[in-house]
Amino acid sequence: MGGLAKITHHLVNLVVAIGLCTAVVEGSKHVSIKNSLGPGKNMTLHCQSKDTDLGKQNIGNGDEFGWDFSDNVFGTTLFFCDVGWQNVEEYHFDAYSFGRDRVRCDGAGCLWLVSAEGIYGLNGQTGFWEFMYQWPN
Repeated sequence: MGGLAKITHHLVNLVVAIGLCTAVVEGSKHVSIKNSLGPGKNMTLHCQSKDTDLGKQNIGNGDEFGWDFSDNVFGTTLFFCDVGWQNVEEYHFDAYSFGRDRVRCDGAGCLWLVSAEGIYGLNGQTGFWEFMYQWPN
């Protein structure tokens, strides 16, 4: 094995080792999205990342959909969703963005409430629900 090949081999091993350590140190993350639109109001939800499609869900009032994952080594983890209900045909939002949520969602995970006003996110640092996304007019 030549000099450049050895260096490349060691760099690949280093990146893999960092990735494994990061997953162990950071642990698993959880995102949960709850329908709080009101009685009789269902919503559709389709969430995915670049690599993982979680499929289309139909969620009744009071029910929720959630999933677990680990941040990637590069700090670019992003899960985005399209939500729709009787007043909003389709609305796109980021359910987890590493830069925004790594600290904000610490502890309880990334919890979301979909309401008639818009979408609220729980700030794990303050314990308060924050109004994050407003439906378009």
